[in-house]
Amino acid sequence: MHLDAFQALADPTRRRIVEALSVGEQQVNDVVGKLDIHQSGVSRHLRILLEARFVQVRADGSRRLYSLRPEPFQELDAWLEGYRSLWDRRLDRFGEALRKRRAARATHSKEKAR
Repeated sequence: MHLDAFQALADPTRRRIVEALSVGEQQVNDVVGKLDIHQSGVSRHLRILLEARFVQVRADGSRRLYSLRPEPFQELDAWLEGYRSLWDRRLDRFGEALRKRRAARATHSKEKAR
């Protein structure tokens, strides 16, 4: 089973797990304690995040430590960059239209006051 990045991060529990792992490497039980979710549920979501390449696991003796991989987040950021510039331009135009409208209202209010 292969999930794309958006499918993997669409689930709010998985996003909470990603947030919990953002502080560094942790065992399943550490994540369970932070999220108040049963161990089986955390394990299932970690498996999905692992298959989607957001998480990596490393063995340390009998412990399995999970951590985030930066690459998929960098790929998402690169993909979103094109949309950021599109929205920045639109928001800049919107901001300029608001400034013009406020200036016109201020001018109109001054003229009415005369």
